Amino acid sequence: MTLLLVDLDNTLIDRDAAFRAAAAAFLAEHRLPAGDLSWLMGVDASGYAPREVVGNALIDRYGVPGAAVRALLDTGAADRVTLALATAGALATARATGWTCVIVTNGRTAQQTAKIRNTGLDRLVDGWVVSEAAGHKKPAPQIFHAAAAVAGLPLRDAWVIGDSPHADIAGAAACGLPSVWISAGRPWTAPGPRPTRIAHDAAAALKQVTAGRWPARP
Repeated sequence: MTLLLVDLDNTLIDRDAAFRAAAAAFLAEHRLPAGDLSWLMGVDASGYAPREVVGNALIDRYGVPGAAVRALLDTGAADRVTLALATAGALATARATGWTCVIVTNGRTAQQTAKIRNTGLDRLVDGWVVSEAAGHKKPAPQIFHAAAAVAGLPLRDAWVIGDSPHADIAGAAACGLPSVWISAGRPWTAPGPRPTRIAHDAAAALKQVTAGRWPARP
């Protein structure tokens, strides 16, 4: 195994924390109830809710200008994401020891690329694939094949690391690949394919996979 296909949002970066900060600033700027932050985070659904659904919900609830809503959804999280030092170090170590790292993420190309560049991930990975540009979303096998092509390596040589049971773990299983689920302290309760292993965060997953402490197959 020499290829790491790693999710972006809530795996390499804490997208929810960034969006929470952006949402709080949005509410404050427009003098809206601060207590609505939980409602807004629920509507957003960790970025899995369609953009138009979130936008329409905000406009219907508050009557704010569409441009303000678009700014929140387009750049709010991207402008605030940060990369943990432990994650950056684990990526650097992985590449130094011969692993090829490719980010595989669902989302809009401009937004996801901005997150990658704003955090410096563009200097720590060997490439990335965004669903909008690829024409396929995780868990579709095609996006994982596209990521392997970016790396110039066979897909069979890959581990998949991500936080989503559906997009990442089921996607890995559909390709016959081992996977690590990023739990962030959550218990595994999802139906369907189970991950090969579970790690609390991306740094822990990267370190243990690249150190060869886990078997290549369940």
